[in-house]
Amino acid sequence: MSPEQLLSHYDAARLWSAPSGLDVDAAYARALAVRALRVARGEIPRGYKIGFTNRGIWPRYGVFAPIWGTVWNTTLSFCEGQGGVALQGPPAATCQPRLEPECVLGMRSTPPPGATLDDLFDCLDWVAPGFEIVQSHLLDWKFGAADTIADGALHARLLVGARVPARSLAPDAQALEALLAQTGVRLSRDGQRVDQGVGANVLDGPLHALQHFLQAMRACPDAPDLQPGDVITTGTWTDAWPVAAGECWTADFDAPLSPLEVNFT
Repeated sequence: MSPEQLLSHYDAARLWSAPSGLDVDAAYARALAVRALRVARGEIPRGYKIGFTNRGIWPRYGVFAPIWGTVWNTTLSFCEGQGGVALQGPPAATCQPRLEPECVLGMRSTPPPGATLDDLFDCLDWVAPGFEIVQSHLLDWKFGAADTIADGALHARLLVGARVPARSLAPDAQALEALLAQTGVRLSRDGQRVDQGVGANVLDGPLHALQHFLQAMRACPDAPDLQPGDVITTGTWTDAWPVAAGECWTADFDAPLSPLEVNFT
């Protein structure tokens, strides 16, 4: 499909009739072309999502390496101080939506070339819990890696909870990564536990996921670099779970992350 056709399917929450037929490099080029179309119509990039950082779910989806895509002003919501957020849902114009509890990072500055974990820590502004609502335009979530890239890295919405300054949590990168790696989350639907996970599930920790993404993104021709103020969601700590209208989902994160709740009304 052309970039215009991909965007049309996204806007209409309409299933693709067949896989993309692209390889990974061509899929990133196509995704960047869709990004340009969205910018041209007035949408503003607000950061990136990193997908498939949780090695535990690779066999289930047949994708065996992380991917990345754009987060937009039209898909990003901050809900700190509310204890949760209510969405009409599943979200409008979302195709086969699923929910993922994640750690979200805010960038204070652009990391230098060849950034180490220490460099990334110096560039961080804040850390927060998040829910990413993901989607697939291929029936029953049956896809190849390139399909997920061309499909906007499966990103639909990002809900960001209470933001905590990174330097209030740890004095350096190693301490922050160790803290986040051992942080747990329990995911519940309507008060019933459905899954649980830990920060180490995402490539051993969110900072490692960020480092992997930065290297991959900078190796991609014509990809824009990270900017101050960008929001990065680093991958699900559990499996991705289908959501439906009328459901209430809670991610009970351990400290230092706060619990997060979303109601699909």
